[in-house]
Amino acid sequence: MKEVSSFTDNGFSGRWVGSISLILGPLLLFIGVTLRCPFDFFFPYQLTAYQDHSTLMVASYSTFIAGNILMWPAVLTLVQLISKRNPNWAFWGGMFTIFGLFARTFHAGVDHLAFQLVHIQNSTLATKVIGDAYGAFHIFSTFNLAIMFGWIILAIGAYLSRTLNIYCAIALGLMSGLPIGVLKGTSPFSFVATIGLCIALLPLGFKVLQDGPKPATRSVLSWSIGTILLIGIFYLFGQAG
Repeated sequence: MKEVSSFTDNGFSGRWVGSISLILGPLLLFIGVTLRCPFDFFFPYQLTAYQDHSTLMVASYSTFIAGNILMWPAVLTLVQLISKRNPNWAFWGGMFTIFGLFARTFHAGVDHLAFQLVHIQNSTLATKVIGDAYGAFHIFSTFNLAIMFGWIILAIGAYLSRTLNIYCAIALGLMSGLPIGVLKGTSPFSFVATIGLCIALLPLGFKVLQDGPKPATRSVLSWSIGTILLIGIFYLFGQAG
């Protein structure tokens, strides 16, 4: 079964943003789970790890959520490719998967607050607060099934539409096993899921990147400088409150 051979720039994310996200998103997720693999999976140990190795844990959680955010244009690009032959699979797979990305972003906000409790107080108090509040209702818990099943639906659609071969589609579906929730460390499933994502999407990202005319050097430089400046402005504005 051959892969879909072309990608147009007519979609929302476009060829460049889509392809770069397909490449960087999975890599950042994999790096994020790898950085915290020396520490126990459950949240009390994640908080203790932050107290003892704050720089490493901040790098791990920040890298992971950056990869998660980059996955939305990656998913949109994959949805565009699938929809050429199987629009229904593309629609439901894309909707469920992106809802799941929103839920993981919410979890990252709780992670950040928990780490600040460790920083301001100590890991013992932070563990008690998180433990007492762990089962509290929040609207994003509604999307827990979406986090798991979205990747499976997307993988089936990718295979049926010939966007991915059977091996890459199975690798994509493994993302359904990535642990869900607040302050989740790294388990064997974390490696299986993120490595599968890399196997599925990195080759597709390079394919999409090469599927079109190459930009002029001047255009690449201007976009690169503009992007760096924009990120700097956004960072400074965000730090200003």
